[in-house]
Amino acid sequence: MGSNIIKNEEEINYISQAAAIGDQCFSHILGFIEPGMSEKTVANEIERFLYEHGAEGLAFDTICVSGERSCLPHGEPTDKIIEKGEFVTLDFGAVINGYCGDMTRTIAIGSVSQEMKRVYEIVLEAQLAAIDFIKAGVSCFDADKIARDIITKAGYGKEYPHGLGHGVGKLVHEAPTLNAKSEEVLEENMVITIEPGIYIPDRFGVRIEDLAIVTSFGIINKVRSEKELIIV
Repeated sequence: MGSNIIKNEEEINYISQAAAIGDQCFSHILGFIEPGMSEKTVANEIERFLYEHGAEGLAFDTICVSGERSCLPHGEPTDKIIEKGEFVTLDFGAVINGYCGDMTRTIAIGSVSQEMKRVYEIVLEAQLAAIDFIKAGVSCFDADKIARDIITKAGYGKEYPHGLGHGVGKLVHEAPTLNAKSEEVLEENMVITIEPGIYIPDRFGVRIEDLAIVTSFGIINKVRSEKELIIV
């Protein structure tokens, strides 16, 4: 069963703690990941770190997809070896006192092509535009449209198959839903993800996801990890 759509101070505190552990984990993984490792090795290290640093559980099955598999929005980690010149998308979350964290970062291994860099920058532009737009009173449809219009104008509308985000609480997917069909309106102290993506079949994908508290003046972003393209 999910939590209330409007979160109280205690609930926001637990979600904030879960997000902070996620940030610590991402920083750790940047120093851990290297070419030659399997996706499963990286996913296992993410989960080990989360548990070691206070998580009582996982918000969902950890996603680690690399290379052409990064075009899978919800791909499971496999024995595929991570190689130079690839994107790796990491999507994970800790549970603290029953409340979930959720974040995604896409990083590059060794180098990137100009097309990969351009797609990354489009996704980041879309995400930042949505972050700047969202506040209490904004419709979920309009929030989704801000990001979707940027991606569509850049020529990748068909490669963005999901909504901008969703509510988070005791479940990692709760109301509200931010997509092109939503009729909901954002209210103060809703907790939502903001996660546009582009997925080019059989080539690569990019997603950037933050976890935010809706306020009357904008959002409070609980994910602090770097969003400019990181090459390790």
